[in-house]
Amino acid sequence: MSAPMTDAGEHALLRDGSMVHIRPLAPTDRAALHALVDRLSEQSAYLRFFTGGRRTPHAYVDRLTGGDWHGHALVAYMNGQAMGLAEAIPSGGGRAEIGVLVDDRMHGRGLGTLLLEQLAIEAGARGITEFTAAVLAENRAMMEMLVTAGFRLQRRFGGREYDVSVPLECTGELVAAIEAREHTAGVASLKRVLRPWSVAVIGASRDPRTVGHRILRNLLDGGYSGAIYPVNPHTDAILGLPAFPTVADIPGGVCLAVVATPAEAVPKVASHCAEHGVQALVVVSAGFAETGPEGARREAELLAICRNAGMRLVGPNCLGIVNTAENLNASFLPAIPARGRLAVMSQSGAVGSALLEQAGATGLGVSSFVSAGNKADISGNDLLQYWEDDPDTSVIALYLESFGNPRKFAALARRIGARKPIVVLKAGRSDAGGRAVRSHTAAAATSDIAVDALLRRAGVVRVETVRDMLDTARLLACQPLPRGRRVAVVGNSGGPGALAADACAALGLQVPELAEATRRALREALSPSAAVANPVDLTADGGAAQLTEALRTVLADPGVDAVVAVYTPPFGSGPEASKAAIAAAARDADKPVLACVLGEDSLIDDGHVQVPAYAYPEQAVTALRHAVDHAEWRARPASPAAEPAGIRAERARALIEEELRQAPSGRWLAPETAQRLLGHYGIAMAQTIGVDGPEGAVEAAALTGYPVALKAVGPALVHKSDVGGVRLDLRTPEQVRDAYRDMAAALGDAMTGAVVQRMAGEGVEIIVGALEDPRFGPLVMVGMGGIAADLLGDRVFRAAPLLDGEAGEMIRSLRCAPLLSGYRGRPAAAVPVLEDQLVRVSRLVADNPEIAELDLNPVIVTPRGAAAVDVRVRLAPPRRRRPRSAALSADRRPSPPGPLPLRCRRRRRGA
Repeated sequence: MSAPMTDAGEHALLRDGSMVHIRPLAPTDRAALHALVDRLSEQSAYLRFFTGGRRTPHAYVDRLTGGDWHGHALVAYMNGQAMGLAEAIPSGGGRAEIGVLVDDRMHGRGLGTLLLEQLAIEAGARGITEFTAAVLAENRAMMEMLVTAGFRLQRRFGGREYDVSVPLECTGELVAAIEAREHTAGVASLKRVLRPWSVAVIGASRDPRTVGHRILRNLLDGGYSGAIYPVNPHTDAILGLPAFPTVADIPGGVCLAVVATPAEAVPKVASHCAEHGVQALVVVSAGFAETGPEGARREAELLAICRNAGMRLVGPNCLGIVNTAENLNASFLPAIPARGRLAVMSQSGAVGSALLEQAGATGLGVSSFVSAGNKADISGNDLLQYWEDDPDTSVIALYLESFGNPRKFAALARRIGARKPIVVLKAGRSDAGGRAVRSHTAAAATSDIAVDALLRRAGVVRVETVRDMLDTARLLACQPLPRGRRVAVVGNSGGPGALAADACAALGLQVPELAEATRRALREALSPSAAVANPVDLTADGGAAQLTEALRTVLADPGVDAVVAVYTPPFGSGPEASKAAIAAAARDADKPVLACVLGEDSLIDDGHVQVPAYAYPEQAVTALRHAVDHAEWRARPASPAAEPAGIRAERARALIEEELRQAPSGRWLAPETAQRLLGHYGIAMAQTIGVDGPEGAVEAAALTGYPVALKAVGPALVHKSDVGGVRLDLRTPEQVRDAYRDMAAALGDAMTGAVVQRMAGEGVEIIVGALEDPRFGPLVMVGMGGIAADLLGDRVFRAAPLLDGEAGEMIRSLRCAPLLSGYRGRPAAAVPVLEDQLVRVSRLVADNPEIAELDLNPVIVTPRGAAAVDVRVRLAPPRRRRPRSAALSADRRPSPPGPLPLRCRRRRRGA
């Protein structure tokens, strides 16, 4: 959260996973606060107010809720009771005196810290830069709270009390403290869902065809050891368990309730659960936001009930949840998943069911499964934090149809992916969706491109199909990551081995020649007819012993990073013996071994090692390529955002703010203004002079020197060359004058003026662009420029700002990259200068979210430099706050110190 909250406030999680509602104090809170004072212990009242009794605290409440109090206060509620209060009273000089009051029952749960964090954000928005407080020397809890919150304290001892000063600046310690608290709270709240001590099934039935019956049956058949309570007012027992009319009738309380009633009844059921202390709900019922406005209203009502009561919510409209470590199958899945190390979340029930079915068929078990449904509350971001610490999970697989908070997802994925691979299948590939864009960059930046840039930066393994997801997850869950791209192929049949080698070449993996010592050892171990190059072909006569020896030999080759064993049944020693041979070779290997057993998707498991087996060579190699990419991302040093020199950020900011003052809804910048903006970030442009008539064009040409280019200007002119709006190589005043008149006659009102530029030297035409995606943040693009920009579609997007080295990687990945390195004897272009331009553009849009679209097309890259000869920049009111949160920035390091409300924020729970 980076701005003061609205009057409605927000719900937040405490350290133990419980939930509170924090909002600005209102006069109507007076009675609840007096009740809070009445509940205080004598010690708490004394430490807060420096006096005994209740008279001073009650007078304090009256003053805060009266009409003449000029400070700012926040109040926290739980289950209708005021549980905490924090206030800041400005005292001049950018300072404010603070006070925090917490119900005795809430001590040690992190409520005071939450209130203090949000109070700092609220105060910072009002120009406060420092908190002060008077704290009794014996009030160690208050001092510890300030320190553990991550604030830097300046203490001055005065008699029996401390004068405490807390500068409101963002530090690495503060960022870490905020993230750690959020993580602890999120994990604690999810334990109520995935590790409940009791489960009630509301809507359980004796009819085997109903969802409620199937959920109850799965709980029993799965061996869940906690208490199970069927809830049905029309029967006394179901499946041998006593049934209860309502949740209120259950003795001992309920941790998790699974709701399988008609949608219309769900809000009332949720209210009953809230009244009787249920801690979490799984709502499998459909009929909510997925059905239209009435369903959306019902879903909003359900969510409000859950949040006001502090209940976490899975769904609605979902299959349920599974945790194999707890033998918990609170779902209506047709089969019980086997226990394994893969955690799965799916927004689609059908896809989730298929994932688990195929995982079981291939021998890959799961640690837990959550069908997220409509994601009203618990989302992928919540589950990532839970699975980060889950000892039973080593790989995370997510099927996503939407991102609720994509930048938070990226930050979490970067952190978690460094230890546990995250595999994502994202549905909903589409184009720009009819957005009103007029630049090449914005037109090319489909929603899927934004997703891809986000996932790539976060180190997420993105797959295209359900099969790819399971294939990749099997490899990542069972084998070590490869240390490079060099692959050895060992098999008993030349054809499938060759297909595997071809697949490696097509996907950018290397199939190198084996070392001479390796080939010599293979010749000694194999029959004379065997091929000992790479691929290694044992021939159809090669038995299990030879297969094991060949695999061990190539695994020992220092020039090999991974081995694909290809077995074609029924030759050699037969399928079972051959699979055992593969497992034996992989048992002590520190390199990944994967198998292709033609026609069979499975997991080779000999009790000591697990080797994923794939039906076709292309499957195995695709999974291996994903593993290689992930290993390379992990091995990459944590790079800071590239910091180009000579940036005049404040001047650029002033220019943008002035333009938006003149045009609050935004506009395309005039060419001269755009050139000035780029100049503040050191982005080179060819000398450009704006003109409004033929004689002005002649004068400008004389200033720049001949030959010149003349280009029409107008808000609607995007592809100027297509409509006759560009004239090149004009060498005389008459040619310039005639060209302007001809353009004006042809384009009419669409042409509002023109620009004159000296002709650039011969070079490679590149497009550099950027845009602000309202959900995913700033993106930067580089690609083949000029008239071929849209025709060839040779372009690469990344999230901005670019990290060190990322600009070069983008340029090298272009299909047109050879043109820049001296194609067919031409001189090499100044690629480092182009990289610098790309970095500067990325920093410009990262710093200024008001830049909605930007095109430099073309940028002429010559052996001497790179300069843009055409620029288009559109400003619009920003949809994200500036600057971005340190924890959500592209950099994997903490941001440098800055004002707390601008550079740090406690992110909202959920995604």
